[in-house]
Amino acid sequence: MKATLIIRDRLIFQDGAILEVKVWRVPVSVPPGSHFLKYSLFYGRPGERIVGYDNERGKGDHRHYGDHEENYAFVSIEKLMADSGGMSKGKEESEYEQGCTASYWRFF
Repeated sequence: MKATLIIRDRLIFQDGAILEVKVWRVPVSVPPGSHFLKYSLFYGRPGERIVGYDNERGKGDHRHYGDHEENYAFVSIEKLMADSGGMSKGKEESEYEQGCTASYWRFF
């Protein structure tokens, strides 16, 4: 069985920022993870990742904030979407939040 694409969406904001989500159902989990999804969530500009979530073979589930990378406890696609929208709560308004207009929330 091959990987099956289940979500692929992309938004381009008026300021040039890009929000892209891709999710595949895979027949074998992506090590070291135990779930059967391969995913990538990207928010940034051409050539610049501002925020990202993905699971990479050998690294597992993790997220990126600019140049910083940390482990991420993946639970579900719904939780990933919720977490990606609340990444900078409690901090000064970030570039990410400025790009998240009403269109972003309709996207999910």
